[in-house]
Amino acid sequence: MKEQLIKTKIDFYLKKWVDIELNKLPGQIETEMSDPNQNKQEEWRIWFPIDSKVTASEIEEIEGRIGHKLPNDYKTFLKHKHFYELHISEVSFCRHPVNAWRAKLTEMIFDGYPTEYLIEKGYIPFADWSDWGLLCFDTNRNQADKNYPIVLWDHEIADEVQDQYIDFYDLIIKLDEDERKSTS
Repeated sequence: MKEQLIKTKIDFYLKKWVDIELNKLPGQIETEMSDPNQNKQEEWRIWFPIDSKVTASEIEEIEGRIGHKLPNDYKTFLKHKHFYELHISEVSFCRHPVNAWRAKLTEMIFDGYPTEYLIEKGYIPFADWSDWGLLCFDTNRNQADKNYPIVLWDHEIADEVQDQYIDFYDLIIKLDEDERKSTS
């Protein structure tokens, strides 16, 4: 039930992005995700979400690199769709293109901000919060079931985090509620 609800919400917001024609980026788009009918000379390239090709072994490789298991609900998210941009309410999820998703996630975790404030303290970033912070899994809590709480790390106050959501499922549900309230 939770798994299907996560997928349904993600599909809704990806479809919305395409329907309002915001699925364009300057530069190169992976072939599997690009519009084959678009003029190749145009600077802004159209992309489409596609079914994920993420495997369990690729996720295990990422987990090994970061030193922590990822929550099952987040694994459902990773294994559902590939996309370049996914925005729900104040959250912009890490880019998830078909052939470069591991590089993008690794870059967010290890290269975005100094690791001593994040991964070295057990915070795994996976999304931007508005223009001033990152949402992170707090691996210091709920280690038994890996259903970590989500904290907000503000780059202006680098040595503190603020509890934001109970877990990834709660994040998806609450973001959807916030988005629907703001558009009604």
